[in-house]
Amino acid sequence: MTENTNTLDKKIITFIKKHHLLTLATSNNNIPYCASCFYVYDEELNEFAITTDDTTRHGAEMLTNNNVSCCISLETLIVGKIQGLQITATSYKPDEEKNKHFKKLYIKKFPVAAFTNLNLWILKPNFIKMTHNQLGFGKKLIWFRS
Repeated sequence: MTENTNTLDKKIITFIKKHHLLTLATSNNNIPYCASCFYVYDEELNEFAITTDDTTRHGAEMLTNNNVSCCISLETLIVGKIQGLQITATSYKPDEEKNKHFKKLYIKKFPVAAFTNLNLWILKPNFIKMTHNQLGFGKKLIWFRS
């Protein structure tokens, strides 16, 4: 197991950038809920942005409990190729400047989003664990915010 509290391992960043869909887990009254969300990632900020309305179940739950988790997975039946991330994060609504920044990134990655109302949420990771079997069976790369 590799732990690094200062910088995110480049293998994790590469994996994040190769994908575009995460599974977001929220909770209300100890009842969990999952939703699939398209995302963009800013490497410099180490933050994700998703879009969802406040009236969706996961949006409403983030308004009352900003502690979330998510995963990003490579779907494969080949054990030696298994890779995936498990993340805990704090969700929040961006200020105007950050909203403009992430909206630009989001539309660049998903051009059709330019024609929709983007209600952006930021996911600020505080823990990331990557399973990376290409580095060895059960190999884990771990990062956490210090």
